[in-house]
Amino acid sequence: MYVEPARDPNPLAPAVLAAAQSVGIPTFDDHNGHIMEGWGGGALFNLRIRNGRRQSVFRTYAYPYMDRPNLTVLTGALVSRVVLEGKRAVGVEFLHEGTFRRIMVRCETVLSLGAINTPKVLMQSGIGDELELTPAGVEVVQHLPGVGRNFQDHILVPCVWEYQTPLPPRNGGGEATLFWKSDPSLVMPDLQALVAEFPLTTPEVAHFSPPPGSWSLLPSLIRPGSRGRLRITGPKPSDLVEIVADTFSDPADIKALIHAIELCREIGNSPAMRPFVKREVMPGNLAGGALENFVRNAASTVHHQTCTAKMGRDEMSVVDGRLKVYGIDNLRIADGSIMPRVTTGNTMAPCVIIGEMAAKFIKSEAGLEAQLEEDSARPA
Repeated sequence: MYVEPARDPNPLAPAVLAAAQSVGIPTFDDHNGHIMEGWGGGALFNLRIRNGRRQSVFRTYAYPYMDRPNLTVLTGALVSRVVLEGKRAVGVEFLHEGTFRRIMVRCETVLSLGAINTPKVLMQSGIGDELELTPAGVEVVQHLPGVGRNFQDHILVPCVWEYQTPLPPRNGGGEATLFWKSDPSLVMPDLQALVAEFPLTTPEVAHFSPPPGSWSLLPSLIRPGSRGRLRITGPKPSDLVEIVADTFSDPADIKALIHAIELCREIGNSPAMRPFVKREVMPGNLAGGALENFVRNAASTVHHQTCTAKMGRDEMSVVDGRLKVYGIDNLRIADGSIMPRVTTGNTMAPCVIIGEMAAKFIKSEAGLEAQLEEDSARPA
């Protein structure tokens, strides 16, 4: 997995880090590790960009092996359910070019559909809370009440400034980040601010009308106390999944985000940022109920939805420590849905590690690791 710090960043990015230093936030050479798990700090982002091109996980892991006869990548396919014989996964059913098809397996099935569609497919396969499945018209195979529960996400609220002189985005438009605590007594940061080299709004706050030549500092909540859930609306793959995010159901989350906004405004309006600021566009000097209303109206997802089929040992857990679904043979999950809680930072790298561990478990149980070691020990 090739990563590197942002090359030749927009001057805005190092300026934000200098401004953060001016208000007491230290900066580091790398945004991973200590600043996420210690007191906090700022750094240029590590990016999946090489020679000017973004590197996808697919391009890194799967594409180099597309010529192998034992790998098939089928696009435009919608997985509808896991095929079960009793409590044993024997394949998957999917919709492709208007026709339902099945692929049967010799070893096992791994679901890696993400925190929305993995629980959807589980529930429509009869694996989930019987109190939810039966009313939806799905026959219960395995009662697992945690499927679709414990939904978590990172939530951001945009703060926007108009440039003195507009600068075009570089490296994808986001090159610096900050981690900090809303309360000094916390063990690790619960807030993250991300630089966006363009204006960001939601329809509810579009009346602020940021001009195109604007940039954003995005305070986000990375250790939310709120928990949501997913529900299926019917047994068919075309039946939508209902996402009950319950954002801000924990009042502490609003309080933390307000703290994050105040911090970002302090940075954005600091003397270090004057070369890049013509005026603050939003939120401005709001307070009390007006600021809380702004948070609710401007809140948006960072697209880090996770935790809806969590690993653990309690009654709400869905997978064990080797990613196997409780009560179902030959079925694993390898995506962000298995996280017990959302990670402090971005979720891509943790999801890659989950995939690596799934591969390790599968190789071990299939005896492939021993075979590979034996092959490597043979003389050439």
